[in-house]
Amino acid sequence: MNDTNWVLVGIGISGGLILLLRDWRLTVPALLINYGCIAAFLAQQQFLAADLVISGVELSSTVLVKVITGFATTSILAITALTFSREYNQENLDEFSLAELRRAARRAQRERASQPFHLGDYVVPFWSLVLAGIASLALPRLYPIGSYEVDFVWYWLGFTGLFTLVTANDMLKIGLGLLLIAGSIDMLYTAISRTVQIFPLAMLSLMTIVLALAIAYLSGLLFSRLKTLELNELYKP
Repeated sequence: MNDTNWVLVGIGISGGLILLLRDWRLTVPALLINYGCIAAFLAQQQFLAADLVISGVELSSTVLVKVITGFATTSILAITALTFSREYNQENLDEFSLAELRRAARRAQRERASQPFHLGDYVVPFWSLVLAGIASLALPRLYPIGSYEVDFVWYWLGFTGLFTLVTANDMLKIGLGLLLIAGSIDMLYTAISRTVQIFPLAMLSLMTIVLALAIAYLSGLLFSRLKTLELNELYKP
């Protein structure tokens, strides 16, 4: 199997893990791997003219910007997850708030202890993953836009991002889905534009970082009210 195929495998596996798994300790690193594989794919396909030489390897500065953007985005999400998965500044809370916080923590611990693994929680994500795979393999043949590899990548990112949004159970998962969709748009523009303009590419990278910051801000709002990022808490009395 050649290098390009391994890069495609990396894109496929990392996107699938983001859709299927629930733990941010696995999905956020998977997003970083996804960004790295996308940058490697762009460099291999040579959509962008090489203007840098790093360790004897010629590549485009735009590809390097995408790597930096991916690292910055995943760092924002990781810091957000670390911040809101721990309890800070409890000394500033009154007795009532502390009691509510401890009650919520005990309830979460009981739920995790009594139901450590729900196979049913992964049924919908799994079949969504299967559907995304079938669509990403079939649509490039039925409705080709670029090469088969390019069409597979942007279809895969778009479908996994969409299904991640549909099956999201917390605010961070919503952010991951939105970022995958943004990556799909970025890939499509880069691949099919005959003359790739630097300004739109820079705006797409900026949009990605702003999107990650928006998810971090919304996560803070949700956590300040419910002391959790779980979306199902919004519907509990």
